[in-house]
Amino acid sequence: MSEPPGATVTLAEAPTTEGRQQALTAQRVLPLRRPGRWIATAAVLVLVAQFVHGLVSNPFYQWDRFGYWFLRPNILDGLLITCEVTAYSAVLGLLGGILLALARLSKSPVLRAVSWTYVWALRSVPLIVVLIFLYNFSALYKTLSVGVPFGPAFFSFDESRLATDMAVAVVGLSLNEAAYAAEVVRGGILSVDQGQHEAAAALGLPKSYQFRRIVFPQALRSIVPNYVNQLIGLVKGTSLVFYVSLLDLFGTAQSMGSTYPGDIVPLLLVVTVWYLVLTSVVSVLQFYVERYYARGATRGLPPTPLQRLRTGLSDLRTRIRREAAV
Repeated sequence: MSEPPGATVTLAEAPTTEGRQQALTAQRVLPLRRPGRWIATAAVLVLVAQFVHGLVSNPFYQWDRFGYWFLRPNILDGLLITCEVTAYSAVLGLLGGILLALARLSKSPVLRAVSWTYVWALRSVPLIVVLIFLYNFSALYKTLSVGVPFGPAFFSFDESRLATDMAVAVVGLSLNEAAYAAEVVRGGILSVDQGQHEAAAALGLPKSYQFRRIVFPQALRSIVPNYVNQLIGLVKGTSLVFYVSLLDLFGTAQSMGSTYPGDIVPLLLVVTVWYLVLTSVVSVLQFYVERYYARGATRGLPPTPLQRLRTGLSDLRTRIRREAAV
């Protein structure tokens, strides 16, 4: 006997297994209520709205002056110097860190001792002290020479001619960065499974080839996220080169602030926004580099921000439809 239209078959009334499955399918699944999550979301949105309202409505920030200074040629020149110092120091620091890490992992006790001492000393001394020391280095050594220790010199040169403001900044940041990069690289190399080293050695591959083609590419999965943190710190650390007479982004804002004391706050906001832009660019590059080196290590590549946005919007629409149906 067929059921009349609109009748609902309960699980107990279903006589067969097929009928029970149909009854289970017909029952509506109610989502779990989470009032605490909605309350926390509402509280956070209120706080964010108040913060944005304070930024926009407070005349102390002088957003008109912020717009005036944001793309001024002198600010952009300082930004260019910041990017140049960061790029040079990042490359030299990473190369120095790789050499120090390899020396730390070598079987030579001399290389291990020298590498450990360098890392220990440079990580113990503040960066500003290193920069100021290098800036006044010519007072200690007016000329530098290369030759036999305690013997004749093959050639010598005037240190003051080479120690330009840019050179002092790059050398100081690179020396400091190499000490931290060495530990990042060493940790990445140690994270590679020992079986990879043994397999490469069993094939009779040269040590240099083992490192370049087998060990280091796998170590990069661990090195990249840690070194990018160092790189972001390097971007912010370039603000200290102002103390060695190099007008980077922060130094230019400081100089303009002394000339225009009423615009100190807008100038600081300009510097803040530009540093946010630089660190955001570095973070985006980090994501795609990590995604590249994740090939073969995971079943699927991590989704891009655009893919995450699409998935989030799709899940939100589905959730809204379920809530409306309830």
